[in-house]
Amino acid sequence: MKVYKFGGASVNSIDRIKNIANILRSENDKILVVISAMGKTTNALEKVAEAFYKGENEEALRLFDLIKQTHVNTLKYLVTRGWKKATEELANFFTEVEWLLHDKAVRDFNYYYDQIVCVGELLSTSILSSFLQEEKITNKWMDVRDIFRTDDNFRDAAIDWKFTEQRINELVLPGFEQSNLIITQGFIGATDENESTTLGREGSDYTAAVFANMLDASSLTIWKDVEGVMNADPKEFKDATYIPALSYDEVIEMAYYGAQVIHPKTIKPVENKNIPLYVKCFLQPESSGTLITRTHVHDLPPIKVLKQAQVLLKFSSTDFSFVGEKPVSRLYEIFAELKIKPNLMQSTAISILCCMDDVPEKIEKLALAASALFDVQLEKKLTLLTIRHYTPGLVTELTKDKTIVLEQKTEDTIQVLMR
Repeated sequence: MKVYKFGGASVNSIDRIKNIANILRSENDKILVVISAMGKTTNALEKVAEAFYKGENEEALRLFDLIKQTHVNTLKYLVTRGWKKATEELANFFTEVEWLLHDKAVRDFNYYYDQIVCVGELLSTSILSSFLQEEKITNKWMDVRDIFRTDDNFRDAAIDWKFTEQRINELVLPGFEQSNLIITQGFIGATDENESTTLGREGSDYTAAVFANMLDASSLTIWKDVEGVMNADPKEFKDATYIPALSYDEVIEMAYYGAQVIHPKTIKPVENKNIPLYVKCFLQPESSGTLITRTHVHDLPPIKVLKQAQVLLKFSSTDFSFVGEKPVSRLYEIFAELKIKPNLMQSTAISILCCMDDVPEKIEKLALAASALFDVQLEKKLTLLTIRHYTPGLVTELTKDKTIVLEQKTEDTIQVLMR
């Protein structure tokens, strides 16, 4: 049994949806397929949620109507024989959101965000499932909200592993007795009160990894629009190259430093059961992609990560005494409360230096809260360069004509904050 995950880019056009059908048609194994929302649908639904929460119900309905039209038009080009049934299924999901948009917001934004945004995955999977049936590719559609039980921490819900595994045994495994192909959604789940939730950043990849773990899958494949994992963002570095094999640990390190690879929370479920993880290109399904396993890979190329729009905050002791244990502990508590992760930290006798993404509202709250303990200074518009498996020559080349503000290095990794 395999698990496949297709992201939004793989279902953002008629041709790409047909391409998924071609990939699945050639398979003989039992496969559970996890699908994201189409293209920019999540962004569009976020705007709907924001308008609704502001009390702009008519605007929210107007924006949602555009999303409806896009999905109905997509279906129109893919399904003819099963049109009536397919449109009825879409209409049920439309209604699920519309009844909410006629109401008034009485709970916090994150709750409504999840109730609205979750429909993106439901729509994309419904369309794909209907198209596959049209192409005589038998499949069974499942609502992942009937399977993934979560807590009510909306927008970053945690999975109840025991209950979810029980539901997989009750619903998914019997489903494979009816069809070798199951289509379901990534990114979403539901509470025990049947309220929709979302799983946070990279939630669809994580969904696929949880399924792979609980189904004891032979492999997990994440299909992207690139050849595999690259050693750098090709938009930033023209010499970016594809890496054929990586270890779980290396991928976690890359993600930690900001590389756009697989999120660490996706790695853990497959690593726990030593399930091979492939990153492949849905435009070139015959290519081998990147294989991620426990095996340590030697002689990797330098892995380069560039993060723009960085801010450096300097927290200094107000009386020039040593920075004490209690103020530092409180600073970490503030990071946790604001859900801030510094990208680079250094300490001196009387100050702590932190580099982080410039998210204005969070930086403002952090500076305000920390000012009760420290003298706070900040500098914006900085760039953070991280290189794993670096060479001195490469560091010199990439920092040429830059002023280095902060530098930190280990045997494997160097980080340079520069202006």
